[in-house]
Amino acid sequence: MAAPAKLAPVQALDGRGMVAAETNSVRQLSEDTEKMARRRFHNPKPKRVGNWWYLLIRQDEFIAGKRVRKKKRIKLAPATMGAREVNKIAADVLRPLNQGLIPLAAAVGFEEYLETTYQTTVLPLMAKSTQVRSLSVIQNHLKPAFGSRLMRDLTPLSLQQYFSGIAMSPLSYESRDKIRDVLSSILASAVSYGILVKNPIEGVKLGGVHVAAFTGLRPSELIGLRWRNVHSDSITIEEKYCRGEWGAPKSKASNATIPVNPSVIERIYRLKGITVEIRSGECDSALPGCEGVWA
Repeated sequence: MAAPAKLAPVQALDGRGMVAAETNSVRQLSEDTEKMARRRFHNPKPKRVGNWWYLLIRQDEFIAGKRVRKKKRIKLAPATMGAREVNKIAADVLRPLNQGLIPLAAAVGFEEYLETTYQTTVLPLMAKSTQVRSLSVIQNHLKPAFGSRLMRDLTPLSLQQYFSGIAMSPLSYESRDKIRDVLSSILASAVSYGILVKNPIEGVKLGGVHVAAFTGLRPSELIGLRWRNVHSDSITIEEKYCRGEWGAPKSKASNATIPVNPSVIERIYRLKGITVEIRSGECDSALPGCEGVWA
């Protein structure tokens, strides 16, 4: 009788139905995460060097996927300030570190987090059309803007500065809103995985319609503008377009030339080089037949 074939060794299951090797791997990952989450108490004393007070701290950063502890010098105040006041400033600087409001993992680079976590773990769970649009936003907007920054550098102020900046660009409100949605999804996932404590994009504003905000024109008057109505430092309102019909402005007072900040005029003229998609094809605002400012 032939000897029974040798079976491949089977690893024992633990109480949760996990093989021993997998259990060890998960346990090791848990221990590494716990070490990363462990807070270090910072209590350095400010030092006066030259014309300034400085604070020297040790801060962990991720470089090429490895944790590296670096010294960081923070400028606190001019050397003319008294030590007591400087100590108060130093306490304010150290408080977020000692209270765990800036997690160690926040030292991960934004681009690294995208490629190792968001695009491999979160994005595949979304609808295919959402994945395609999100990847387009990431490649064309978010990586160029934030790719070189650390996650902890994405503060409410830095994000508001970014969105305030693109509010002056030819990007439509819909495009800016999509950029914010994708970035919010990325940062929300970072919160759920312990990379960030709070989503910094909460409360960030996109801004309204720039020309309407700075001129006070009604929507129907904005739509009714022609290029001949836009001057170097003013705008003439002579028509309105409402519910498919052209007509005179709402009142005699509205039928007027109003002074406008040059930055608004500059923004309007950026539209001349834009080609927009419409249901019947494309329209270049500089071509005959598409002469309306908002074509």
